[in-house]
Amino acid sequence: MRSVFMAKDLDELQVDVTKCMHCGACVGSCPVNAIYLNEVVLEFNSDCTLCKRCIKVCPVGAIKLIGGR
Repeated sequence: MRSVFMAKDLDELQVDVTKCMHCGACVGSCPVNAIYLNEVVLEFNSDCTLCKRCIKVCPVGAIKLIGGR
């Protein structure tokens, strides 16, 4: 099961919920507050700029960018 955010029709952020520890590192790293952590999955809103900070700070590599960038 994955949480998916589609952006600009070319890229998507995917979160592997089997890896995500709900530590909140990604939430704190987001400069535009586009990530929300609930009890089940991470959610990304349309404010996401695909800066990739969340990917870099995830200690377990649960977030991946799939697509053209």
